[in-house]
Amino acid sequence: MRTTKPAVAAMVAVTAALLLTACGSGGDDGGSADSGGGKSGTADRGPAACRIGETDVEIAPSPAPAAGDTGTVAVTLANHGPACTLDGFPAVTLTADGTPAEVPADEAATAQRLTLTADGTATFTLTYVRGDADGLAVRSAEFALPGDAATHRFAWSYGEVAKKGGAPDATVSAFQRAGD
Repeated sequence: MRTTKPAVAAMVAVTAALLLTACGSGGDDGGSADSGGGKSGTADRGPAACRIGETDVEIAPSPAPAAGDTGTVAVTLANHGPACTLDGFPAVTLTADGTPAEVPADEAATAQRLTLTADGTATFTLTYVRGDADGLAVRSAEFALPGDAATHRFAWSYGEVAKKGGAPDATVSAFQRAGD
C-alpha cells in the first residue's frame, strides 16, 4: 500500500500533537506547588531535600521513668534555608559502647512527602522502651534526613534502652508538620 503526502502529513501532525500532550506539565504527583525555591531543577518534583545544615534542631525528651516503661524523644526541625522536602523517614542510630544500632521505622506509620517553606517546621518522634541493667547503655543518638548525608548527633541521658532480639526496642515515626 502506498501512502500519499497528505496522509503522511496528517499522521505526523497527529503524532506530534499526542507527544506534546504527553509532555505537558500534567500529572499530579503531589509536588506541584514549587515556588521556585527548590534546587531540583524540575518544577513538578518540588523543592530539593531538606539539609541538616539549614535547620535548627530542638530535642524534647519525655524519658521513661523505669525499666519497661516507654519514653519518647521529640525532634523538631525548623527550616532556615529555601523551601525543601522531607520524603520518607529519618535515619536514626543509637550508639552504645561505641557500637551503632539502627532504629527501625514505626510499622504503623506511613511516610508522607512534606514540603517545608522557609521558616517551616516539622517533627518526628523516637519512641523507646527503657531497659534494665542488661539493656543497651546508649550514650548518643544521631539522625539523618532523607536525601542528606549529614547527621545531627545529641547526647543520650535517658537511661538504658531495652533490647528486642538484640536490637534496640525503639522505633522512629514519620515526619509530621509542626506549628501553624
